[in-house]
Amino acid sequence: MKSEIQINNAADVCRIAIEGTIGVPEEWQFENPDERVATYEKFREAVRRIGAIEAQEVVVDIRSTGGDVNDALLIHDALQQTGARITTRCYGYTASAATIIAQAASEGCREISANALYLIHTAVCATEGNAAEIAGKLDLLRQTDARIAAVYAARSGRPAAQFEALMAENNGCGRWLSPEEAVAAGLADRLIEPDELPATSLTRNLARGWERLLAAIGVARQQTLPADRNVLHFDVEEAALRQRPAAEALARIGPTTTLPREDPSHAETVRSANERAYAEDAKQLRK
Repeated sequence: MKSEIQINNAADVCRIAIEGTIGVPEEWQFENPDERVATYEKFREAVRRIGAIEAQEVVVDIRSTGGDVNDALLIHDALQQTGARITTRCYGYTASAATIIAQAASEGCREISANALYLIHTAVCATEGNAAEIAGKLDLLRQTDARIAAVYAARSGRPAAQFEALMAENNGCGRWLSPEEAVAAGLADRLIEPDELPATSLTRNLARGWERLLAAIGVARQQTLPADRNVLHFDVEEAALRQRPAAEALARIGPTTTLPREDPSHAETVRSANERAYAEDAKQLRK
């Protein structure tokens, strides 16, 4: 499963980071069954930990293009059952099932980055079977659309029909909303600038990687490099360059020279090995 739910539970504020795909999308459910079972157990444990949160404040950072609607509803309900003050923060692409989780925030606490994009659309599934089975799937999809629209309507105070119409745009693919449009539609409460958002786990991993690299080359973590220095310019090397006289360095640099070479005359024909062999054969025949 290409997803990540990190829970940093503290006594005062619990931070939850939700990134990647939510749950197990239906099209993956028949691939690698052993991995799917392990994935479900991992997801169930994450939901259990969310339900066990005792902190008075929960901050949920969301960067996800969606996933399984059922799993998103489970996370939504688990968050609301904590009884804590919940803040959801959407950044990057927040789409599909991820927007359901965003609605679990407390009143006035649905935040969205000024640089984010927000997508709502009708439910999607993969199916096969006879006419009756497909008709049953169609009914389930319509019921799912109605349930999603009801979640949006409950938080926005707008009729569910407005969200059903928005979700049905572009043949059901919906519409990518700007942060301002998401707030205007009642799907978010306020815009926040990027500097108010926490670093994602990817950003933190990159930062830790740079710290290890700098430590390996002898640069302390808290050391501030001068503006005119490249990060890979070592102190030891720089000191050595300063101690070496300029004249000595210049003396090591000589003019470019080429070795003498005898080139064939422009009138001389250079024959290949095959041509020389044919010539020898011809001499033998003439004899």
